[in-house]
Amino acid sequence: MEFLKPKKQTTSGSSTQKYVDVEEMRDGVMVLKSGALRAVLLVSSVNFDLKSSQEQDAIIFQYQAFLNSLDFPVQIVIQSRRFNTAPYMELLRQEESQQTNELLRFQIGEYKNFIKNLSDVSNIMSKFFYIVVPFSPVEDQESGLLTKLSGIFHPRQSIGLKGERFETYKNQLLQRVDHVSAALSGAGVRVSQLNTEEIIELLYNSYNPSLFTTTEMKHVENIELS
Repeated sequence: MEFLKPKKQTTSGSSTQKYVDVEEMRDGVMVLKSGALRAVLLVSSVNFDLKSSQEQDAIIFQYQAFLNSLDFPVQIVIQSRRFNTAPYMELLRQEESQQTNELLRFQIGEYKNFIKNLSDVSNIMSKFFYIVVPFSPVEDQESGLLTKLSGIFHPRQSIGLKGERFETYKNQLLQRVDHVSAALSGAGVRVSQLNTEEIIELLYNSYNPSLFTTTEMKHVENIELS
């Protein structure tokens, strides 16, 4: 179990925490202060304009089928970050210094200057697409009326500090996650559920946009220069 706030809180930390709806993290699932659960899915993008008319119609149809299949609400979140090309520039510098062919070394140098000038004069942004899948204890079909009423009036107790019913609620949430993933895969996009660390990073970036404004290009060693 991982918490979003330290055990020892300062006065400023305590006052800030009240504006965050998330109470804690458990097994890649957000537990809200209301007692509800949330799973976050990272969804890849599709270059719709490069698709043929038949492919575009198929994507629209699949997305329409996805929306019609939902019997629960979902939230679509789009986050923009300024792109950090520093790791890629470092890779280019290494390739340039190790290159024995004069012509190739010159071309790499010109390409490196082009990337630097482009990043200096324009804001290169990268977009991330997320789908937030919810589940509330009052939606538990296996619970009785008294349990559901308890979930309405005492939402945090319905989760239980020791997680007596947490696994049951999490399994029902993951069923919704599987449904969303399967429905969207038909539209040609890839879906991946965020783990605990990735959700905490996403929340931190969302609540501290001025501290984290760039995204780094990862796995640059796999990029082909030719």
